[in-house]
Amino acid sequence: MSIQTIKQPEKVTLLKKDEKILVVKRDLILPKQAWHGIKQVSFEDFLKIINNEKQFLWRSQMEQDESYKQIIPYLVFTHNNRYFLMQRKGTASEQRLKNKYSLGIGGHIRQEDMTTESIFDWAHREFHEEVDYSGNLNIDPIGILNDDGNAVGRVHLGLVLLLKGNSANISVRSELKSGKLVSLDECELQFESLESWSQEVFRFLKSNRAL
Repeated sequence: MSIQTIKQPEKVTLLKKDEKILVVKRDLILPKQAWHGIKQVSFEDFLKIINNEKQFLWRSQMEQDESYKQIIPYLVFTHNNRYFLMQRKGTASEQRLKNKYSLGIGGHIRQEDMTTESIFDWAHREFHEEVDYSGNLNIDPIGILNDDGNAVGRVHLGLVLLLKGNSANISVRSELKSGKLVSLDECELQFESLESWSQEVFRFLKSNRAL
């Protein structure tokens, strides 16, 4: 697609490597007055909307179009009441994320990723691409994360999934990150350095310690 076909090219930041990603029209998946933070909802209903209304559109355009929500599964690993806390190193290419901590593994869903209709299948694959883990996993939905407080949040919607493992043998694959299992109390010490979505996840986990 040529740049001339875009109605307002001055507002579009083209990515070096563009890709088509899973999106849903905002007004089809969220109420007009949407919540902030994590809300526990019927995942079955949400996944039905996603499967019925999904589109795969160019990421460079979707980053600028607030009438769509990019669907981002956000995977949080736990074992024996400890959570896998990752940190991006100072050598990370994304300036805004250098040295930031994250409780979640997340990513856009491309059309070729959807080999089945199940986002849970995608979550399993994404998890094992990002970390080395030996053990079994059970995936439990936590809730839907919405944050319209900033430009990035206004075009993304998180499906927060809790991955319960039976082994503590887990490590990150990327040399640009590090990771370790921590308690919620230990995680709280790094709260100010958590990415914004991870702050919302931490607040939810702290108020629902039985998870």
